Amino acid sequence: MPLRYWGLIVILGIGWGSSMFFNEILLRELGPLQVALGRVGLGALGCWAWVLATRRKVRVTLPFLRDVTVFGFLQYAAPLAIFPAAQRLITSGEAGIVNAMTPILVVIISHLWPGGERATVYKTLGVLCGFSGILMLALPALDTGLTGQFGALLFCVLAPVCYGIAINWYRRFKGHDATAVTACGLLAGTILLVPVALAVEGVPVIRRAETWGALFFIGFVLTAAAFIVIFWLLPRIGATATSTVTFITPVSAVTLGAVFLGEALGAAHFLGMAAIFLGLVLIDGRLLRRVFPTAAAT
Repeated sequence: MPLRYWGLIVILGIGWGSSMFFNEILLRELGPLQVALGRVGLGALGCWAWVLATRRKVRVTLPFLRDVTVFGFLQYAAPLAIFPAAQRLITSGEAGIVNAMTPILVVIISHLWPGGERATVYKTLGVLCGFSGILMLALPALDTGLTGQFGALLFCVLAPVCYGIAINWYRRFKGHDATAVTACGLLAGTILLVPVALAVEGVPVIRRAETWGALFFIGFVLTAAAFIVIFWLLPRIGATATSTVTFITPVSAVTLGAVFLGEALGAAHFLGMAAIFLGLVLIDGRLLRRVFPTAAAT
């Protein structure tokens, strides 16, 4: 894979790791559904501005509208509401570590998906390592009686599940412009979130300048720009390689949480992250092929 693609993955990983940090800022004034609505709505606005500025073609049919609505729910509305909801009980660093489960869920779902990528022995071992990492992260909460935190960690795993399904669902958009699909998906996600957010949490009231700053950055940069790039990359490097952006995400999330939010890091955090990273190395396979050339076919 060209080095420039790796550079984009690193930048995206750092950016998406910081989104957990910005969620914490937004949750000081907003509810999780309002956070999701603001992020997805501004993301849609930014994406459509780019679509119109670059005069991209949007081919709209009834099957496309159906597929893009499902995609908008799975890729944007659901996971971007799940993370801030879970972060009311878990730290931004823990949310970032859980997000690293995305490639692991992609392997499982792609293996079961018609025409998806088949799981190899090493990928299967990577999946097992990943789930062991989640257990390491979650068990201390049970040991200390924090069942709410344990439940929040498990609830947070639903976001990578959504991403895993969405990445495979994206196959339905073959022949469509990637940026147009992103813009339509974000618009669909916004439409789905509006009535739910207003009914559950009401009209948002923002008084702090840092809330506006976090909202604009997370919406226009970490959603509109980032998703335009990721879905431009997807058909070029494949679902599994694209999802390895989450190699970097937990490092960014944990570092920002510890430095700026004072989040404590325990042995469970580092052990869980190490197990998930080992799983990602096994799934990715590149390092294994360098060390053990015969691993390429395994």
